[in-house]
Amino acid sequence: MPSLDAVAREALLTNGFVAEAGDDVVRELAGLRDAPTKGDGVRDLRALKWSSIDNASSRDLDQIEVAEELSDGAILLRVGIADVDALVPKGSAIDAHAFANSTSVYTGVSVYPMLPEKLSTDLTSVNEGEDRVVVVIEVELAADGTVRRHDVYRALATNRAKLAYESVGAWLEGRGPEPEKLVSDDALEAQLWLQDRAASLLKRVRVQAGALEFDTIEATPVAKDGKVESLAVTRKNRARDLIEDFMIAANVAIAKILAERGRSAIRRVVRVPRRWDRIVAIARDYGFTLPEQPNAPALSQFLGQRRAADPTRFPDLSLSVVKLLGPGEYVLDKPGPSDDLPHFGLAATDYTHATAPNRRYADLVTQRLVKAAIAGATPPYTDDELAAIAQHCTERENAANRVERVTRKAAAAELLAHRIGSVFRAIVTGVKKDGTYVRLLSPPAEGRVVRGEQGMDVGEQVRVRLLRTDAERGHIDFERA
Repeated sequence: MPSLDAVAREALLTNGFVAEAGDDVVRELAGLRDAPTKGDGVRDLRALKWSSIDNASSRDLDQIEVAEELSDGAILLRVGIADVDALVPKGSAIDAHAFANSTSVYTGVSVYPMLPEKLSTDLTSVNEGEDRVVVVIEVELAADGTVRRHDVYRALATNRAKLAYESVGAWLEGRGPEPEKLVSDDALEAQLWLQDRAASLLKRVRVQAGALEFDTIEATPVAKDGKVESLAVTRKNRARDLIEDFMIAANVAIAKILAERGRSAIRRVVRVPRRWDRIVAIARDYGFTLPEQPNAPALSQFLGQRRAADPTRFPDLSLSVVKLLGPGEYVLDKPGPSDDLPHFGLAATDYTHATAPNRRYADLVTQRLVKAAIAGATPPYTDDELAAIAQHCTERENAANRVERVTRKAAAAELLAHRIGSVFRAIVTGVKKDGTYVRLLSPPAEGRVVRGEQGMDVGEQVRVRLLRTDAERGHIDFERA
């Protein structure tokens, strides 16, 4: 079969992505030299103990964080977002290329960045030890975790330490040693513990409001000499939760700031689930009664109860509920009440994407809206332009998910090729017009049930027999056993 890289690239092209930058983009890149370190209204915050936490292999760093304990026990959280717009202005060739794809695509075997690597991994990445202009989002937490103030401005900052999810998470949870960069830096160690406390406060307030907490499994192919050896499983840990909590707080703050300043924006929404009846049925199987109408706090209570009762199997329940909630989308939000634009999973009526401008075009657009609001300038986009961008970003996100799914399934098909006829335990992940889909519990491979699928529904655990695999096309077929 072709290599996984070749499968990923073919899927990328089939789904309408532009794999190579054009000559006009190359010319613009050649003219870029250094990241800017000054500008009107840019504060100097390089003395603060900024750090980043991301995947160990990540080179496209979008954000850095720092926290400060105030005299009354409150915590001032600052999240610095890479000022990508400073080097990728609206209307440039690079901007047009970024819009065309609208998202970086992570296939597990290769990365297809939204922005050329000279930008995303260098000039617009908040790399360790480099001075960078960032858009700072301030969120001030009262001692009980409620947000009592937010602000946004531009500043010059330096990432003091590039840290990794796995090592920081293991350390915070008491499962591993202190990361090397913290051993010789007591101030940085204290900073991480303060950030951990701030994240815990944010999470507690969100959960009390009805936000949903999931623990889904991400499977990434592990290949050696071009041959798939396994599917590596990535699960949430305390460091991943920390960054997730900070990004949610920052995104909510930006949505509120733009609304307060009477600015149109792109919102990120997850609407009320259409298959709430199936979620109710799943909860009933566990002896829990959910209301007949969608209710996020009640669902949050059910999920919390199941996490505590059976943490080992909770990821399988999480997957079922996530599938039934349905995907998110981008929409235009005009000034005024936005109660009709909820994010059901976050129990939030004000939410946008603003924290990953190297990786998502919607975030880059939001950054331009924010910078215009900071400067008191005319908005850079009309409402019609924002609506069109929102629709395009949603479509490209869905396409990126298809590319990533095909690559994962191709890797799994290769891994399972010698196990035709074997029976596996699985969970039903989708029932659609084009078929019924399951994910094996081990290895976490996804495929289609082509025989005996009648009556299956999302969340049901079943036994399936492997019928055939086609690694080149990313197909795995099962029958009910």
